[in-house]
Amino acid sequence: MIYFEIATVVVLIFINALLAMAELAVVSSRRARLQALVDREVVGSRRALALAANPGKFLSTVQVGITLIGILSGAFSGATLGSRLSEWFVSLGMPPAVADASGVGLVVTVITYASLIIGELVPKQIALRNPEAIAVRVSPSMTVLAKIASPFVWVLDASGRLVLRALAQRPEAEERVTDEEIRTLIAEAETAGIIEPEERTMIAGVMRLGDRPVRAVMTPRTDVDMINLADDPQAIRKLIVGSVHSRMPVYDGTPEEMLGVVQAKDVLDAYLRGEQPDFRAYVRSAPVIPDTADALDVVQTIKTSPVHMALIHDEYGHFEGVVTNADILEAIVGAFRTDEGLVEHAVQRADGSWLIAGGMPADEMAELLAIPIPQTRSYQTAAGFALAQAGHLPQVGEAFDASGWRFEIVDLDGRRIDKILARRISSGRRWGPL
Repeated sequence: MIYFEIATVVVLIFINALLAMAELAVVSSRRARLQALVDREVVGSRRALALAANPGKFLSTVQVGITLIGILSGAFSGATLGSRLSEWFVSLGMPPAVADASGVGLVVTVITYASLIIGELVPKQIALRNPEAIAVRVSPSMTVLAKIASPFVWVLDASGRLVLRALAQRPEAEERVTDEEIRTLIAEAETAGIIEPEERTMIAGVMRLGDRPVRAVMTPRTDVDMINLADDPQAIRKLIVGSVHSRMPVYDGTPEEMLGVVQAKDVLDAYLRGEQPDFRAYVRSAPVIPDTADALDVVQTIKTSPVHMALIHDEYGHFEGVVTNADILEAIVGAFRTDEGLVEHAVQRADGSWLIAGGMPADEMAELLAIPIPQTRSYQTAAGFALAQAGHLPQVGEAFDASGWRFEIVDLDGRRIDKILARRISSGRRWGPL
């Protein structure tokens, strides 16, 4: 008889282990991975996805099973095995009061220890290693258990909703994956060697591109070589020959009224044929995009444009700059080497400080220095960040403290902030000369 009682307790512990493993496996499974298993028609995947889609009822089902097992285990441990062990202690000459406490206490301790190790910790560790695969395997039995316990589950689920409503808790929102979760997964994948560091950099670039307006990736007006059709043809020819760009915006009199884009190759072909080109005849139309448009949405516009360039205007119609396929690619993979060499947005010095270019995207600077910046802001560059902090155009040598860093203006290019030096400091914030 005692062997039957011991076997019953062991079976109950193993059932508890299966329930604990199923609970954590289903709750930890990612919907996208389960859906991929469904698409591959893996047996049990549809039931696993259905359980994961309704975690409230599933958890209630598991809780009913675990509670019943706990009650049965307690009954066997105290009323049967504990009593038998107490009687054995009495037969050895131990006082009845001490034997009773010792017998029940020892049985409860052993069963509790086995329940924690075998019934909880080990199965949950197994579930965490491959939750989707285990969820698929246990889903058929969990579905049957859910049907059997459906009356109790309904009562528990309804009671839980009433308590949540009394606590002013809103219904559970649909599960959404955040940017931070994606970045964490990518970092873990890189650490595990699943993806290369260059792949992580490009994925991060694509994610940043989706959060940027087009004015954050465009080439600003001050850096654009533009052709004025009102100029002398020789001056235009000299501009085209001296420019490193193959495509240049064209206007007639005022840059606020852009006519389109001229490709240097078209003009060069005319000169090679011994002709005097009519620059107006070589103007190609280019799409006009507001500077508030999402950079990722502009990609499709550039793909369909014959010149692979778009003209950027603000809400007042002023020409702001241009965006090309090269600008989009550079935003994803980083700067390319030019005739002047590879221009780095940020260079770390020996003392740990950073020399930051004023044109560095503000979100990249914030990620580099691990500082917060507003999601909605009027600036898109490190120079704009400095201007927003100062409230005026700073002079060389002026500095401000923000988010544990001291930012010093070390170089100006006319009225444009060209270089900023960032040093880590203690908390505090100020603006003024050093």
